Amino acid sequence: MEWSMVFAMTTKVIETLAFSLFRIKSYLGRFLYQFQIFAKMTQDIEMKEQQPALSNSLSITAPSTFQNLKEIAALIEVGAYAREVRRIVRAIRWTIQLRRKLKASVLSAFLNYVLIPGSELHSRLYSYLPKEDDQDMELDTATSATQAPAKHPLPELEVYCCFLVLIFLIDQKRYSEAKACSSASIARLKNLNRRTVDVLASRLYFYYSLSYELTGDLAEIRGNLLALHRTATLRLDELGQETLLNLLLRNYLYYNLYDQAEKLRSKAPRFEAHSNQQFCRYLFYLGKIRTIQLEYTDAKESLLQAARKAPDAALGFRVICNKWAVIVRLLLGEIPERTIFMQKGMEKALRPYFELTNAVRIGDLELFKTVADKFSNTFSSDRTDNLIVRLRHNVIRTGLRNISISYSRISLADVAKKLRLDSPNPIADAESIVAKAIRDGAIDATLDHANGWMVSKETGDIYSTNEPQVAFNSRIAFCLNMHNEAVRALRFPPNSHKEKEGAEKRRERQQQEQELAKHIAEDDDDEF
Repeated sequence: MEWSMVFAMTTKVIETLAFSLFRIKSYLGRFLYQFQIFAKMTQDIEMKEQQPALSNSLSITAPSTFQNLKEIAALIEVGAYAREVRRIVRAIRWTIQLRRKLKASVLSAFLNYVLIPGSELHSRLYSYLPKEDDQDMELDTATSATQAPAKHPLPELEVYCCFLVLIFLIDQKRYSEAKACSSASIARLKNLNRRTVDVLASRLYFYYSLSYELTGDLAEIRGNLLALHRTATLRLDELGQETLLNLLLRNYLYYNLYDQAEKLRSKAPRFEAHSNQQFCRYLFYLGKIRTIQLEYTDAKESLLQAARKAPDAALGFRVICNKWAVIVRLLLGEIPERTIFMQKGMEKALRPYFELTNAVRIGDLELFKTVADKFSNTFSSDRTDNLIVRLRHNVIRTGLRNISISYSRISLADVAKKLRLDSPNPIADAESIVAKAIRDGAIDATLDHANGWMVSKETGDIYSTNEPQVAFNSRIAFCLNMHNEAVRALRFPPNSHKEKEGAEKRRERQQQEQELAKHIAEDDDDEF
């Protein structure tokens, strides 16, 4: 009995000591934690006090343009050896961001860094650059002379150097030299058949056509573009085919050769788009061709799709797409919404088309003529003046529709007066216009030739017709088409179907790590 009491008291003392030690341990932990916080706050205060002095002594400078070009060259070199086109695309995007910072001194240093001094390509590209003083040279150019250039530069780097010099010449508005540089670059490009060159080649094709367009000699390169498109097709260069097809369509449309453009478009090989920009251009050219061919429904779909798919930065492209889309919708008898003309950055450019839409909506022929004469220079520069002439019939039809809704019976003389027909025999013209509108289904009326009247029928309930069903059907078709395009645009990592076993192993490893973490957490709970 005594031993049991001694054992119980001993056990109680040990538990009391253990609890006291645990409390002391927790107090010590809290004290150390607060001490660490206090020390860190003191250190931060000291760092803030020393920060102005350090900022005055050491200034962080952004990398120079030449340094960025060297990094781009390294990126292109890695992409060429690894055969990764995405690295070449990244290099092109980086170059476009540096485009405004390019100078002759920087390009000269970069050519010395990448190409062999004294080589044929180096000498030719160097001759296009203007000679500048040494004071304009950046600091990195001094260090570039110490670095030995590559003995055998990659074709990708050679094409990239041609691309840099070409965009520099175009930005400097030296178009004649840009033509010579682009022609020589394209001749050199014909001997290269590498998939990593395709991205750079597509950019060269674009600026090759642009340099000739800026000088008004676009017809001279049509044969070369056709030959390049044939070569790209044989080499299965789909990005080059897209770019060259758009350049050829632009070449034909520049000279109003719409029939030839349609023949080329219909017989060119079709495949999924690889570049969103090229696909937007293709849709715009297709919409223009369809508009001239009086296929307004297909033209409207193509133009609106091009305007939606265009990036926000391409403001000029979206403006011209909306201009043509407004004209096409007016030719279809539709009235565009006011929000189209109030888009950010487009109000001033779309103002003539807003007033034109207002004239068509009212059906006032005199106002339509006034607007057409007022903005004739704008319509001529946009190449929509021929389409404006077609709108005259729509203005008359809109006015006639408003008259048929307002009057149950009206004489043809009053119809001619309200439409403001300025012909020698306005009554006969009004009679033919009313008869054609009735035949086309634009108005629901009858023509009384004996009395010279137009008798309108009573308007019924529109929901008893098929128009709501047609409207819903068009909206559903639009949503389904957008869904299908989104599914086709999904991108997956390469060889994802071959990594199934790796994914299973990864899942098992993650499960084992979770179980191990759970056991460790349980052990920690047991210690307390």
